[in-house]
Amino acid sequence: MDTIGIVLLVLLAIVLIVLLWGVATYNGFVRLRNLVQEAWRQIDVELHRRHDLIPNLVEAVKGYAAHERGVFDEVTRARAAAASPGAGPAEQAAQEDMLSQAMGRLFAVAEAYPQLRASENFMQLQAELTNTEDRIAAGRRFYNANVRALNTKVETFPANIVAGMFHFARAEYFEAQDPAVRAVPRVDFGTTPTP
Repeated sequence: MDTIGIVLLVLLAIVLIVLLWGVATYNGFVRLRNLVQEAWRQIDVELHRRHDLIPNLVEAVKGYAAHERGVFDEVTRARAAAASPGAGPAEQAAQEDMLSQAMGRLFAVAEAYPQLRASENFMQLQAELTNTEDRIAAGRRFYNANVRALNTKVETFPANIVAGMFHFARAEYFEAQDPAVRAVPRVDFGTTPTP
């Protein structure tokens, strides 16, 4: 084989390697994008479960605290906003934070009624809601891990070349913005003297 033939074979091998790398990178982006979408759908399922539990919880509390109409209306409005379709992760997180705050006020009302807290129906609904919140938190962690992997790949060289060519973009994180969630918990073991 002459020198031109060897150079052509080397160039062909380089082109083939670059092409295979491009296909593998593209397929990696598709896989990551699909993982992000699947993770979001799992969060969406849990959010719908949460939204379905809330009216039952409100009805249970209404039976004991009928005069707390403002709290019930606030929870109902926040639930309707959170359950509305078409929100992206950032908008959904903001709506869920408002719902969490309203639910906190509902539970504060429930604390004033010992017979309500002792109600088996209320306790079961509260346990279901707590379980659902835990599942949402786990789903959020899974979703955000996949978003991180996708965003890292979109931004790193040389994969960002393929991302730009095929319009793969960064995904949004699903983050809690509620100050109560982000606040550092205060721990007191009763050793601090009270004034």
